[in-house]
Amino acid sequence: MILDIGFETMPREDLETIILRRLKATIDRIYSNVPFYRRKLEENSITPNDIRSLEDLQRIPFTTKEDLRDNYPYGMFAVPMDNVVRIHASSGTTGQPTVVGYTARDVNTWAELMARSLAAGGATRGDIIHNAYGYGLFTGGLGVHYGAEKLGASVIPVSGGNTKRQIVIMKDFGPTILTATPSYALHLAEVADEMGVSFADLKFKFGIFGAEPWSENMREDIERKLHLTAVDIYGLSEVIGPGVAIECYEAKNGLHIFEDHFIPEIIDPATGEVLADGETGELVFTSITKEAFPVIRYRTRDITSLNPEPCICGRTHIRMNRVSGRTDDMLIIRGVNVFPSQIESVLMEMDDVEPHYQLLVDREGTLDTLTVMVEVGEQLFSDEVKHLQDLERKISKNIKDYLGVSAKVKLVEPKAIARSEGKAIRVIDKREM
Repeated sequence: MILDIGFETMPREDLETIILRRLKATIDRIYSNVPFYRRKLEENSITPNDIRSLEDLQRIPFTTKEDLRDNYPYGMFAVPMDNVVRIHASSGTTGQPTVVGYTARDVNTWAELMARSLAAGGATRGDIIHNAYGYGLFTGGLGVHYGAEKLGASVIPVSGGNTKRQIVIMKDFGPTILTATPSYALHLAEVADEMGVSFADLKFKFGIFGAEPWSENMREDIERKLHLTAVDIYGLSEVIGPGVAIECYEAKNGLHIFEDHFIPEIIDPATGEVLADGETGELVFTSITKEAFPVIRYRTRDITSLNPEPCICGRTHIRMNRVSGRTDDMLIIRGVNVFPSQIESVLMEMDDVEPHYQLLVDREGTLDTLTVMVEVGEQLFSDEVKHLQDLERKISKNIKDYLGVSAKVKLVEPKAIARSEGKAIRVIDKREM
């Protein structure tokens, strides 16, 4: 369902006129109100009057997560604090947290974008949405919550955790839409099976999953185990939260970016060169409707490409392909670039393994080593040692054939890999310890 036909199906020429007008207004605002951006523009001899076309955006330097941390907590805000009604922040597990703010209008914009997203993912005002994204400083839970209310649907604010209780709620309350991280969705299926509950007997039609990279093979696994249609959603708190882009359930072929609010670019992560549509690189976003916390050419670190081809659903906004990984998640093993999602794709093609894995990276002398720990079912794990060894060798060979990197594979018993209520921890890099 297309919720906002006026904007979501707007002819490209009209859409680009609106984008440019909103971009100019945003540049004016940050130049006047954010010392960081004013300094950056002046250092490059740019004034707001110099932004006359969308191509002129490329003259402005990038914004990075380090810039946000350097201006912690409120240095990037473009409005006085008495206009800020909401504050979210990252976990700060890899450094100083990044802090983002919202005016009342920003919160309403976010809700509208999430309502669009939920509609694209199959939700209607008659649905009951089981929201298992985390609430709190993380933007996922509240983003979905307000979007569901804006859509007119019923929302169950269950958040993450208490998994057995969630299964009981699913049985008793009859939700029809599931929102969660893909790894937690699989954990829900696992716990339901332990409780003797089949998702085939529940009422779910669609699942909207995001907040971590996941492969097409994992989508198939989720759809088979949860008996629903799985749709990918994308967002990040620095831009607005979830609701930046989403797949439509009709095509499930790339995520529609809401370009009336966000300008996407793809760059070479090493050189910063802007790449053409279809080329793979790092995703960069400029927000053009945020009041409290606009970002200009923000480097997301996510690896993807853009697809301008028309979609069967009728939306005219450009699509981004599934995120294949992050520049900061990329492992370099003996000179070979490896993303966890690539390992996942290889594992998910194997019939005898479970969708729970972890990568252990270490160093022996001067050489890097990669160990792939992957769970197998109880019956297979209790099988004869030779059969397990044969399977380990087969997986290792497939990783070598597909990715060109040697990896030791270790099959482990069910539940040996810790489950997560949010984003799964896929990599343990002992080289950094």
